[in-house]
Amino acid sequence: MATARLMETWAHGLDVADTLGVKRPATARLRSIAHIGVRTRDFAFAINGLTPPPEPFRVELRAPDATTWSWGPDDAAQRVTGSAEDFCMLVTQRRPLADLDVTAVGRDAEKWLGIAQAFAGPPGRGR
Repeated sequence: MATARLMETWAHGLDVADTLGVKRPATARLRSIAHIGVRTRDFAFAINGLTPPPEPFRVELRAPDATTWSWGPDDAAQRVTGSAEDFCMLVTQRRPLADLDVTAVGRDAEKWLGIAQAFAGPPGRGR
């Protein structure tokens, strides 16, 4: 539950920063937002009336300090890679996928990026 509140605080804080034209620096604190984004993969499929894929995905994100944060098995066929900050913007639906450095390999991973949603409630319309 605490991770969800952190995600909401970060996302709404980004809304305020955007309104004011302020760029907030990305920090290692994004890891918790990325984590909930990964953990809500099956929720995003289910809330959109889709059966979640049975196999795990590999998610590899470039952290603000240039290290790699990863989830899922190394040998997973379905993969998502890119910027951790951009992934967080995607799963909180703060930026459209076309504007982000996040890519997918595999049909199910591509589908997920189009419906990713880390917050509770009905599917968001995105940006």
